[in-house]
Amino acid sequence: MSERKPIKTALISVYHKDGLEDILKALNADGVELLSTGGTQKFIEGLGYPCKKVEELTTYPSILGGRVKTLHPRIFGGILARRDNEGDQAEMQKYEIPSIDLVIVDLYPFEETVKSGASEADIIEKIDIGGISLIRAGAKNFKDVVIIPSKAQYAELLNLLHTKGAATDIEDRRHFAERAFAVSSHYDTAIHTYFAVSK
Repeated sequence: MSERKPIKTALISVYHKDGLEDILKALNADGVELLSTGGTQKFIEGLGYPCKKVEELTTYPSILGGRVKTLHPRIFGGILARRDNEGDQAEMQKYEIPSIDLVIVDLYPFEETVKSGASEADIIEKIDIGGISLIRAGAKNFKDVVIIPSKAQYAELLNLLHTKGAATDIEDRRHFAERAFAVSSHYDTAIHTYFAVSK
């Protein structure tokens, strides 16, 4: 193992909240700052953990009925900035962008909504934009960021937190990036299939 990096700030924005409790407990115990949106932020605070609202960082509220929450340079800059790139770090300082070291996200249940026989309008609203973008950004910058793209990876993350504390090695981050691209590929394939068969 090599290139161990600490987790200091975590962005958590999930559709399904179940299974997060033990992870939040471990992150809080290790002093990780939590950053979140809407319902997830209320869920975290409901468990008694401090959590900063994304809106406090972006200075924008959630808009367009929740379609736009995390899509902001201060969020994606914090994820995509290369920690060893002087230019990136200078811009981070200039624009007051905090580093985000861990991203936990799950996607709107698109396939489940299709299977339920929902209307096309409801199905379209379950095409995730912010979540899939967070997944791709975190996975692209795996040299510096841990991306947890679905509940299926919660147990692995919790095991890491218990064995290493709030820190990961490059092999860990690359593994989660591989899983992240598998999740995004499956999700986009499901959306493509829906459009292809519903002409």
